[in-house]
Amino acid sequence: MEKRLPLAGTALALIALPLAYQLHSTTGGGPRVEIAADREAPAPVPQSLAPPSQPAAKPAQLAVRKEMAARAAPPAPAPAPPVAAVAAMESAADLYAAQEAAPPPAGAVMERNKVSGLTSEPSGDRFKSFDESPLKSVASDPVSTFSIDVDTASYSYVRASLSNGILPPPDAVRIEEMLNYFPYDYPAPTKADVPFSVSLAAFPTPWNARTELLRIGIKGYEPPAAARKAEHLVFLIDTSGSMDEPDKLPLLKRSFALLAEKLGAEDTVAIVAYAGSAGVVLEPTKASDKAKILSALDSLDAGGATAGAEGIELAYRLAEQSKQDGAVNRVILATDGDFNVGIADPDALKDFIRRKRDDGITLSVLGFGRGNLDDALMQALAQNGNGNTSYIDSYAEARKVLVEEAGGTLDMIAKDVKIQLEFNPALVSEYRLIGYETRSLAREDFNNDKVDAGDIGAGHTVTALYEITPAGKGVEAMDALRYPAAKPAPEADGDRAGELGFLKIRYKLPGSDASQLIETPILQALVVPTIDAADADARFAAAVAAFGQKLKGSNYAGTMSWDAIRSLAAGAVGTDKGGYRAEFLRLLPIAEQLSDAR
Repeated sequence: MEKRLPLAGTALALIALPLAYQLHSTTGGGPRVEIAADREAPAPVPQSLAPPSQPAAKPAQLAVRKEMAARAAPPAPAPAPPVAAVAAMESAADLYAAQEAAPPPAGAVMERNKVSGLTSEPSGDRFKSFDESPLKSVASDPVSTFSIDVDTASYSYVRASLSNGILPPPDAVRIEEMLNYFPYDYPAPTKADVPFSVSLAAFPTPWNARTELLRIGIKGYEPPAAARKAEHLVFLIDTSGSMDEPDKLPLLKRSFALLAEKLGAEDTVAIVAYAGSAGVVLEPTKASDKAKILSALDSLDAGGATAGAEGIELAYRLAEQSKQDGAVNRVILATDGDFNVGIADPDALKDFIRRKRDDGITLSVLGFGRGNLDDALMQALAQNGNGNTSYIDSYAEARKVLVEEAGGTLDMIAKDVKIQLEFNPALVSEYRLIGYETRSLAREDFNNDKVDAGDIGAGHTVTALYEITPAGKGVEAMDALRYPAAKPAPEADGDRAGELGFLKIRYKLPGSDASQLIETPILQALVVPTIDAADADARFAAAVAAFGQKLKGSNYAGTMSWDAIRSLAAGAVGTDKGGYRAEFLRLLPIAEQLSDAR
């Protein structure tokens, strides 16, 4: 029988929330705040984003809420504006005042997760279960192969959970998506035919004095504004009854209004709704007719059971009507997790999306709300559609994904991108890839162009971290082999003697089925003696990895404290355009308090 903690556990978790409420009174917004000298006063929270009504609280809970209210005194909610008005918001205060900072419902019960020992609320959201990447011996398994991943849904989901006083389930914590959420200042390529550059770094591991971290950074090519492709988009929108919550359809409508506002005159938008108001809501329409597009979005209402009819076929039919060679032709599916879009069988749905991808129409998936997400299916559909997955938990996140990073979200510059790294046993005895568990590939898959892999959008950055154990220092976690493989004579190594390993990246250009190869040695000379000597991007990535490992209860997290993680991240904030690293710092004490209350 599953053990549950009493409601007092919920009250303990809520103690962390005054931090988030204080941010409203001191920074003019929710946890996500842009750093700006000319900050405006906070705008009222729209009614549609205000917390839902809650059942009567017990005295202990009332005491916690009273203390929270006394510290924050947030402004009274105002009537929700139409999507056209929200789309016109420009100031940081306007954007971030709409953050949801509601505590969990009074009846929420916390449960102890059997894997990590941390407490989390059973939400109904579904995540693919996976085992953490293990430590491997270079002597017996020297080659690591994986597909890149540019999705960021995990970090957004983790942030939303913590901001609501809830520890996310361990399987929701995918460290690669947390790393890739943040922009990094990697050098950019200068031409599209070599669509990304590679940046390497190596430095001591902050949570394990015996090992080192190897950072592989990739930066995607970003075309100049004059070379921007036309975008022909179809919004496939879930309007089932479960979407009738403030952080679902109302937020979805405002998110798509943001995207519509940034489109150019040559772009088109079509809208298909499934379930409550199934059918074509808007035929392909020039983006210059913004009033018509925003009016169509405003007309959407949630209600009824999820009955997709032929929603997915209809969306692709409209996409084919406006499709142009050399343009971005994409369906964007937005849902809280109801995927009954007309093809009930998940495998058949993935096959359908894969066939349409091969015809030049890609798919992205946006998740909204809590309680019904099928994260694994979201990931699978987007991967089969050569698209990406994002979790939109706030208006600010919608702006990041659909405006600030629109090129990376919509414009693919390379597909089926795979990484393979062979370690040199003379210098590295053990290694483990941090994250990317669900993106692992067999060694032979690297050279097989029929094996699907991840895709990179314009301007995207991808970060991967390996924790490596230097050879010859006697600090290995595994015993040496009794019968080691025969080593080549020293002279056979030649100039390879100073290589930690050899990196290979395979990719295809859009429209091509033949892969190309980038190769580079990873030199031992890269390793700096202290973590302080590493660049700010490398140190911040290490802090994010340490945070993810600690949050999910990793076997490899070591004894690094929350304070040490905070100190490492704080020293690597840098210019922080958008304030995303500062926001990460504000999540750390919340995660610490919730973990201590488990």
